[in-house]
Amino acid sequence: MKIKDVLFSAGKTGFFFDDQAAIKKGARQDGFIYIGQPVTEHFERIRQAGESISVILILENGQIAVGDCAAVQYSGAGGRDPLFLASTYIPFLEKNIKPLLVNKELDSFLNLAKFFDNLEIEGKKLHTAIRYGLSQALLESVALAKNKLKVEIIWDEYNLEHIIKPVPIFGQSGDDRYINVDKMIIKKVDVLPHALINNIDQKLGRKGELLRDYIGWLASRIKKLRVDDSYNPAIHIDVYGTIGLIFDNDPKKVATYLSSLEKLADGFDIYIEGPVDMGAKLPQIEELAKIRKFLKSNGSHVKIVADEWCNTYEDIVEFTDASCCDMVQIKTPDLGSIHNIVDSVIYCKKNGMEAYQGGTCNETDFSARCCVHLALAAQADRMLAKPGMGFDEGFQIVKNEMERTLSVLKYKDEINS
Repeated sequence: MKIKDVLFSAGKTGFFFDDQAAIKKGARQDGFIYIGQPVTEHFERIRQAGESISVILILENGQIAVGDCAAVQYSGAGGRDPLFLASTYIPFLEKNIKPLLVNKELDSFLNLAKFFDNLEIEGKKLHTAIRYGLSQALLESVALAKNKLKVEIIWDEYNLEHIIKPVPIFGQSGDDRYINVDKMIIKKVDVLPHALINNIDQKLGRKGELLRDYIGWLASRIKKLRVDDSYNPAIHIDVYGTIGLIFDNDPKKVATYLSSLEKLADGFDIYIEGPVDMGAKLPQIEELAKIRKFLKSNGSHVKIVADEWCNTYEDIVEFTDASCCDMVQIKTPDLGSIHNIVDSVIYCKKNGMEAYQGGTCNETDFSARCCVHLALAAQADRMLAKPGMGFDEGFQIVKNEMERTLSVLKYKDEINS
């Protein structure tokens, strides 16, 4: 089976592009927007509409495979590729990528994915968003050509054990961190609530008092609303380096503060993502390692999740080998081709690192559903409910795709046994 033709269409994502640097500097919210001037290159506003590009592959037999190019909410931050705009990149795709796709034989997803992941145009690799969406379309096209599910293609080409088991789902609340928690508890999400602690004065507190209050409320709310004691979700809070800012990145002070959160979590496992942002990869690894060492010496069970400066497969290997954290976020659009996501989960699990297959609210329904197959195939420790910040929409997209896929896999397993 070959690719007969290729189309590209501009689309919108499940959320927005946000200038993280401007927000960290104190940009004030006015309704849904932020007041002030953007800081990061190419941003016209601090918050602007998220954009995507669909890669549509027309196969020889008339079947259609789709993948969505999308970039993270905080594009251009933490060492990531610049803002991804459809008007900029569709002409690029038409000129440089379409001719390479037409008549490609759909024999191996991995071979095709690696070819485009390593491709350089004028001395530069393709934008991570392009590699991300293109590889999704290639996986679906190979699955269609071989009459298999996407998860089965990953199993086959990686020679993975066929584990038919759900992956825990992590819900993100966005700024509506109270109402959405109620929704998460009612729907029994496995991990909650993300909480979007990206501003000191409004969300963390100059002494961390606002986050302390929130975690205390969160633990009591879970216990109040749950139907029975068997529901014990993990608490996972993303703080975007703001804890480091209020303690001048002093690792002992940061660790002491994190330890204080454990008691407030009242028995629920607690993960803190991105406690510091040191502005570069090596200092980030070193600082997280120091914080983790102090936590262990304090007897704390708070777990650190790496995010900023841990973007690529190579980065994930470095963070894992350094044992500087307890979990890494595999931020799916940042890794380029989706085979790097599978490689990352496998590497983490082989080396004692918890693998959180994350991503961004700023993806699409297509990319989210594709990611379900990757998480199931490699058995990530948790995956993000996405896209969007409303919780319900992203959760049902990921949850329902997972349940549908598991049902089909169980059916196939039964008739083949």
